[in-house]
Amino acid sequence: MKQIVKDTVFCRSEYDRLKKVIVCEPRFMKIREVINETQKYYKEDNIKIPLALQQHEAFINLLKNHDIDVIQLPAEPTYNEQVFTRDIGFTLGHTIFIAEMASPIRQGEETILKSWIEDHSLPNYNLNHERIEGGDVIIDRDSIYVGLSNRTHKHSARQLQKLLTDYEIKPIRFEEKYLHLDCIFNIISPTEALIFPDAIDEEDRKQLSERYDLIIVSPEEQFTLGTNVLSIGHKKIISLPMNTQVNMELRKRGYEVIECDISEIIKSGGSFRCCTLPFLRTESPQQ
Repeated sequence: MKQIVKDTVFCRSEYDRLKKVIVCEPRFMKIREVINETQKYYKEDNIKIPLALQQHEAFINLLKNHDIDVIQLPAEPTYNEQVFTRDIGFTLGHTIFIAEMASPIRQGEETILKSWIEDHSLPNYNLNHERIEGGDVIIDRDSIYVGLSNRTHKHSARQLQKLLTDYEIKPIRFEEKYLHLDCIFNIISPTEALIFPDAIDEEDRKQLSERYDLIIVSPEEQFTLGTNVLSIGHKKIISLPMNTQVNMELRKRGYEVIECDISEIIKSGGSFRCCTLPFLRTESPQQ
């Protein structure tokens, strides 16, 4: 058994300083069976794998240039959506939680993650028989927002609350066609969040507005996943160049927007947050 170094695994927000992250290159990426609205639009065009690989490599180099340790899981031909590592798990406190995937075409991806975690003797918890995917879990200190859909069930959110007694689980209802909560909502600081309000239940939207300054994302930029940015700490956010309105609003609020083009990857319905599974963030005093 390998010794676990203190703070090898730790995460309590979506915006603290990102230090270590798990990714997987889109080597076998393909829209094989449509599972979201974005894929439906791009089904005929599908994924140009050489371009997707090139864009993903540029993204990885960008992370490394910001002193982020990047772990790459092995890509397997069976799993066309494996690039979206956030969906198969989430890190909370000192534990990596491994999800059980709802869609049959994604079931099995979690075994690759679990194998790597066990090889490195990292603390983990397997959410067996609980439908709760990482894209539906958004963390802000002691509050955990869980999107309810056909991928993450209300019962599973209740079970998570029983498991995580030191946290408050806040279920968020949204339209299932938007895939995951992080496609329409993302917290970027203790006081600010990106949101596509049209997709979220009115009562939940009101509660979110009472806690956060909500930056509204347009339908056009929701389609290009304007909410699905990646915060790497110190008010630095990685975002798509095409989401000009989102990027302008972030800059107006003092964020450093680092633009990176992964437009070929988003054809399958996920962007920067979906493509990364943080397992070490260090808390930033200024946030």
